[in-house]
Amino acid sequence: MLTADAIAAILGARHSDPFAVLGLHTDADNRLRLSAFLPGASEVVAIDSATGKKVATLEAINPEGFFEAILPRRKHRFAYRWSIRWQDGSTSIQEDPYRFPSIIGETDAWLFAEGTHLRPYEMLGAHLRQIEGVDGVAFSVWAPNADRVSVVGDFNLWDGRRHPMRLRRECGIWEIFIPGIERGALYKFEIRARNGDILVKADPCAFAAQLRPDTASVVSGLPAPVALPADRQDANSLRAPISIYEVHLGSWQRVGEDGNRFLNWEELTAKLIPYAAGLGFTHIELMPISEHPFDGSWGYQPVGLYAPTARFGSPEGFAAFVKAAHDAGLGILLDWVPGHFPTDAHGLGGFDGTALYEHSDPREGYHPDWNTLIYNFGRNEVRNFLVGNALYWIERFGVDGLRVDAVASMLYRDYSRNAGEWIPNVFGGRENLEAISFIKRFNEVVGEQCPGAITVAEESTAWPAVSRPTFAGGLGFHFKWNMGWMHDTLEYIKHDPIHRRYHQDQLTFGLIYAFHENFILPLSHDEVVHGKGSLLARMPGSDPWQKFANLRAYYGFMWTHPGKKLLFMGGEFAQGCEWCHERGLDWQLLGVDWHQGVQSLVRDLNKVYREHPALHERDNEPEGFAWLDMNNADMSVLAYARFGLEDSAVIVNACNFTPEPRTAYRLGVPRAGHYREILNTDAALYCGSNTGNGAAQLNSEPVPWGGFAQSIVLTLPPLATIVLEYEA
Repeated sequence: MLTADAIAAILGARHSDPFAVLGLHTDADNRLRLSAFLPGASEVVAIDSATGKKVATLEAINPEGFFEAILPRRKHRFAYRWSIRWQDGSTSIQEDPYRFPSIIGETDAWLFAEGTHLRPYEMLGAHLRQIEGVDGVAFSVWAPNADRVSVVGDFNLWDGRRHPMRLRRECGIWEIFIPGIERGALYKFEIRARNGDILVKADPCAFAAQLRPDTASVVSGLPAPVALPADRQDANSLRAPISIYEVHLGSWQRVGEDGNRFLNWEELTAKLIPYAAGLGFTHIELMPISEHPFDGSWGYQPVGLYAPTARFGSPEGFAAFVKAAHDAGLGILLDWVPGHFPTDAHGLGGFDGTALYEHSDPREGYHPDWNTLIYNFGRNEVRNFLVGNALYWIERFGVDGLRVDAVASMLYRDYSRNAGEWIPNVFGGRENLEAISFIKRFNEVVGEQCPGAITVAEESTAWPAVSRPTFAGGLGFHFKWNMGWMHDTLEYIKHDPIHRRYHQDQLTFGLIYAFHENFILPLSHDEVVHGKGSLLARMPGSDPWQKFANLRAYYGFMWTHPGKKLLFMGGEFAQGCEWCHERGLDWQLLGVDWHQGVQSLVRDLNKVYREHPALHERDNEPEGFAWLDMNNADMSVLAYARFGLEDSAVIVNACNFTPEPRTAYRLGVPRAGHYREILNTDAALYCGSNTGNGAAQLNSEPVPWGGFAQSIVLTLPPLATIVLEYEA
């Protein structure tokens, strides 16, 4: 018989090896022993699974529900189940979780321990499985420093005594297969720390979670692999036109009687996808959709990295959304947050009673800006967890890529810290060597495993070669947000036109470094919050005409400037007020001509950008750009040419950032031939003054100008950008 201490440890949920006590075992006298802990049972009978016959009635060892029986006539292990009579008089037939073998293979365990398991989510978490012909859920969680871990849920009254797990000591993973649990069941892990504290944690690898404020994980099937279509791989390439519509799903549009209900995935599929595609965007970038407890974090403080948030429906709904986007010719990019995580009690912080995912020293493991914790990038299992998560979104949902948030905060140990608040690296420097190694590893794995998928860095410093391959000394991202361009040009455009002559360099300086990285020009959500106002509100002008004209001219400059494009939702129709995550966009503004005009312009800018290779093929190559007129600060005029791979692929762009039209303006051009105006941000269609060159053919003349042998004479509309197509 079992010792009183062993039984007491099971009853008190203190036993660290419950599989050594419960289930079928051979005792010291070489007899088979059956043990079960079933609180609330009054009688337990063992049934042979093969024959359906009664094997033994177990003896109640104590009133708490521990039962035991010796089987003197049985010599070999066999499959069995329990026939249980409960104290309320009901009966049930149950499989015993403690009769099933380990669910994690030797190879998986060792790969995880050494940090080379690329897809740990395939074994961790909650997986619907069939073992020995029995349906159930295989649970596993990494908690190497715990004394005991149990699965708790709505299937066991959230009682940590009922399903304690087995520890695989070679990798620190606890596991158990619980028969009878179905999709949709709620669960968490109850963890007994070595100091005796009881922690109740959501599953770090849960594929679904409850809608906040509830915090349980939800049993959900592992999504089937989805290959990135070949046409999407081409659409993500460096020479492809990439124009990104950035969206916060919770506030793009709200519906319902009170106008405050989120759209679900089905509604977003029906509304958002055709809207973005109709405006000519090539990609939709979603602000983080990993499960997060606080709406006000906008998703940037995720708790469930593997769970699409329940705010918009099921994981299957998200998968259908991605497929529908691809069918409509749109790529899906996800904002991804590997730099930090929140301190919520059910999350990763102090997960097994120790600093498991984070650093123990707050000088390394705490983010003062966001009151969050920092991953320990030097720990193999943590790197596994994050790299595997990147592959999960790309491989299991088919998304086109990941935009990595706050990369600068990962690269520097002293990021946003004062002297004495950070620990130098092993060489005494400020670079976070472990984070750098992780970033390179992440980019290499995505590149090797997910051809055609892209990674994008939000990185705001002068760190070199962010978007260069790791074998060439870079970090390995495909693209980098051009934060310098965004800051300088927004500073310029907010000046009154009369003063812009003194700030011309804010528009031209970006071309000094424009080809050092593969840049995306971002007008993101960060530029329309925290008192900055909307983009329209930042435009100077004493009347609507000037404000809207300035915004249109700025968009024309952006869409013709080297670099891929990103515009936050609402910017496409000149949202009037600052973005607020708690309400939908002001769609009623589209009833006003001014706002319709901006929306039409964005649609046409995307069309011209996509249809003219000169505007996108050589975005990242200096050979794709030439200044035609950069020094006319007195008139606040800029002109430049863009070149494609073919000699005939030439676009000439000219910007006039004053309200004075410039007639008979001579401009040097790089090719002899004809030029035709194909877009004018001052057109009547966009509510402009309709000044410009119309359909007239502008023929070059052999008049040297601005260092070019040929020149044309044209009209520059007020507060406008014009785009001219070259015809040989």
